[in-house]
Order: sequence, then C-alpha cells, then structure tokens
Amino acid sequence: MHQPKQKILSPFILCFFCCFLTAVDQANVGNAALLESNSSSPDKPKEDSFADMMNRALEKEFNDTNEQSDEIDHGSFNNSVAEQQAVLETVARVRTKKNDTKEEDEDMPRLIDQEDNEFTLSNSKSKFPILQLDIRLISDLVVVIVSATCGGIAFACAGQPVITGYLLAGSVVGPGGFSIVSEMVQVETVAQFGVIFLLFALGLEFSTAKLRVVQAVAVLGGLLQIFLFMCLCGITASLCSGETSEGIFVGVFLSMSSTAVVLKFLMERKSIMTLHGRITVGTLILQDCAVGLLFALLPILDGTSGAFDGIISIAKLLVVLVTFLTILAVLARTCIPRFLKLMISLSSQTNELYQLASVAFCLLVAWCSDKLGLSFELGSFAAGVMISTTDLGQHTLEQVEPIRNFFAALFLASIGMLIHVQFLWNHIDILLAAVILVIIFKTAVVAAVVKGFGYGSKTSLLVGMSLSQIGEFAFLLLSRASNLHLIEGKLYMLLLGTTALSLVTTPLLFKLIPAVVHLGVLLRWFPPDVSNEVTGCDTCLPRCILPYFPYRRHNGEVKMRRPGIDLCLLSASI
Repeated sequence: MHQPKQKILSPFILCFFCCFLTAVDQANVGNAALLESNSSSPDKPKEDSFADMMNRALEKEFNDTNEQSDEIDHGSFNNSVAEQQAVLETVARVRTKKNDTKEEDEDMPRLIDQEDNEFTLSNSKSKFPILQLDIRLISDLVVVIVSATCGGIAFACAGQPVITGYLLAGSVVGPGGFSIVSEMVQVETVAQFGVIFLLFALGLEFSTAKLRVVQAVAVLGGLLQIFLFMCLCGITASLCSGETSEGIFVGVFLSMSSTAVVLKFLMERKSIMTLHGRITVGTLILQDCAVGLLFALLPILDGTSGAFDGIISIAKLLVVLVTFLTILAVLARTCIPRFLKLMISLSSQTNELYQLASVAFCLLVAWCSDKLGLSFELGSFAAGVMISTTDLGQHTLEQVEPIRNFFAALFLASIGMLIHVQFLWNHIDILLAAVILVIIFKTAVVAAVVKGFGYGSKTSLLVGMSLSQIGEFAFLLLSRASNLHLIEGKLYMLLLGTTALSLVTTPLLFKLIPAVVHLGVLLRWFPPDVSNEVTGCDTCLPRCILPYFPYRRHNGEVKMRRPGIDLCLLSASI
C-alpha cells in the first residue's frame, strides 16, 4: 500500500510547485504597478505579499551579478592579454544561413583567423548555464558513420576486406573528397576511442603466459628493428649527400606500423593466437610504448635541444614506464579482482553497470598513462591485461566487443579522411613506387630480425608482411617534425602521400599473404606445414610427434623441450 500513496502524492506536489512558480512570476510582472500605487498614496503603509517576499528572497539567494563580479576567470580575454598569454589577431565570425524550417539558427558560431584556421566555440560565457549543442559535430559523425557502413557493406559484398571500405569511405567524405565533414579535429578526437578500445580488447584476450613465449623477439627484436631502420636510412641519406638528421627521421617514420589495421586483420582471420600473430602483436605493443621515446628524440635531431637533455628526458620516460607498470601489476593482484566481483554482484539483473565500469576503468588507466607522458594506447592495453588475469576476462570482452567494433570502424574512417584522393591520383606513379619500395624494405628488415631470433622462414615472412605498412602514428611524427622544421616541404608531401597510399593498399597486401606462402612452399623456401600459420589455430607452435615408447619418451622430451616446440605423444602398440 505504500507505493500507490507515492503515486497519488506526486501530482499534488508537482501542482503545488507549479503554482508557486506562477505566483513568483506574477509578482515580478506586477512589481511596477505595485510601486506606482504605493507612490500615489505615500501615507498608506506598504504591505508585502507572499510573492514579494519570495521574490526578494530569490534575488538575495541568486544574486548572480555580485557572484560573477567576484569570480576571477584566468582564461578571460583581458586577463590573458594582460598576462601576455594571448596574441591579438583579427578573426572573422561566420554564421550559416538560417533554414526556413527552423525558428532560429542553432549552429555554433565559427571563427576564422588570418591563416584560415577555423575555430569552434568550446566554452560559452553566459549569465546562466545554458545547454548548447554542436549540431555540426553531430552531423559530421552521422556522415562518417553512415559512409563507413556503406563502404563496409560494399566491400564485404565484393569479397574484399571491410577495412578498405572504411578507409575509402572516409576519404570520400573528407577534405580530399566531397568535403562533407567540416569539423575534422573533433571527429578525429572522438574516433581516437577506436584505438583505445581495440587495444583494451586485445589485452583482454591476450594471455601473459603466451606473451612470454615471444617476449624476446617482441621487445628486443622490436627495439632492434627501430634501431636498424634509423641506421640504414641515416647512412643512406649521408651517402646520397643529404641531411643525416632527415634520414634518421625517415627511419623512425618507417619503423611505425598500423596497430589498428593489423589488429583488425588478425581478428578477422582469427590469427592473433598463432605464432606469427603473437610476434606481430607484441611488436606493435612495443612500438606503441616507444612512441613517447621517439617524440623525445625529435628535438635532438633538430638540434633544438642538446644530446644530454634528450638522454635525460628518455631516461625519465623509462623510469615512469617501469613505475607505472609496477603499480598496475600490484593493483591487478590486489584491488582489481575485488572491484570486478563487486560490479558483478551489483549487476545481477543487467550487465549495464558492469559494462560501464569496464569502459570507465579502461579510460581511467589510459588517461593516467597519457598524463604520465606515455600513451593512451599503452594504458588501454595494460588495463585489458589487468582484467585478463582474473576469471572475468572473457566476460568483459563480450561486454566491450560491440563498443570496440563501432569505434574501430569510426577510427579507420577518420584515418581515411586524411587521404586526399586527388593528391594520390596526381602523383600515383611516384607514390606507388615509394609504397612498393617501403613494403619490400620493411618486410626484409623485419623478417631478418625475426629470423635472427631463431624462428622459421615462414614465420619471419608472415611477421614481415604483416608489419610492412606505415602506421597512423606516422602522421603524428610527421606533423611534429614539420613543426620543428626537421624536414623540407617536398619530403613532407612524399611521406604523407606514401603513408596514405600504404594504408589503402594494406588490406590488399594481406589478401596476398596466403598466395605468397604457397609460392614459398612451391619454391621450397620453407616446409609445407603452414596451414596453422595462415588460417590460425589454438595450437600454433611447431610440433614434434613421438611414438609412445617408455624408453624413447623420456629422451624425446628432454631433447625437444625447447621454446617454440610443442610436444605431442602418440600411443602405439607393437
């Protein structure tokens, strides 16, 4: 009987509140008339009504004029100019034409400075808090999502990788295409969640025990690859009478591979748990960890900071990285299991709270990693690994997977918006030659490094081809190098076009991997048992089959128990 009473009382409370607001409003309207009547009869004592008293009480409570005058906004125009934190420039305010079907223009005002940079309002100063929406951003997101969906459907129907559809769809609606998307920075910022959730999901389904098998080639081999690229490109530039610093930067630039594109391909082929898949993923994670170190290296190449300062900054980053990972390891063993069990107990009816808590945990760790000077990608992957050590890793992956797929498609489409189709078409000959050279060069270097760690030719070739493209982090390195005037304009355009065309052709290159493997079998470059390397399976280590004889079993186990060897015993009767 308690619940119906609440339902009956609620309308009465609402009606009373509405009557109260109406009385206050009527008191404000009739305030002038009341003052007139009082002035005409000064001898008559003034009697305040209940509405007048409430009006004065509200004015005293919400005296916004005094409150706003007392507050000091350090980011205001006058304070910024006085503190020499701002530069006075001439800007133009652009307003779009009003639609006949709308009562008022709801679009955000845009400002354009002298260099044609466009700015969108981010923090509106008003007397009262007002809800304001960036309709243009919503429209841009709708365009990108719909175009990515159409591109993915078209390429899926044609039997091609959907990644290519996402990239080309972004290039069509971006500035290089029909220029439908206007707020590029905002869309790319939202799409960055795609990489975060991709690596978070990767950490959830990646076992630390399986990662230890390839940690040597992933960590040491990944660092060796970056060092070899820097040395080879620097020596080549010096021999060609070029700037050695430019050559070293090109080596750093080429050492980056696309984490999002490669992971998407490996997930579609179910090849993450294969031997070459684990080596590839481990190398990609190492590259993401090294991004901060590479950014610290650029001022040294430019000469803006000394070598000693660069070494100090790199050493600080390494100390922060080790400390951060140590703290996360302790939390993964102590607090995280209890937190997840609490979320499961609170989410008995629905998984909504657990899903929200998982996403919030991922974003929190990624944010902390970025604030420490590392990267969002490292933090999101570490968050996934922390949860994977518990019994709820698979359950968390099932909850996050739809979010990952959505933002991954959005991110790939946003990368496509950086691709200018007209520019690629005008310089297709030189850019295509550069992409082919990059693929051959990167495949050879990566395969040689993996081969040097004792892995087979087929595994080395698969890892080399998987990492043969130039990644999306190269855009950030390229932009940073351009701001530091480390490279010239013509080299900037060449690297930009090569990266864009490399990302477009990467899915097609992945389609050729099985054919290249079969060709290697025919030419007897490596043995024919490569089905598990290409298609993917759980037992991806090389196997040694021994008959079940007591006197041979022990000796065989001793001889074949090596890293990378999976031992199988078959019983046999004589």
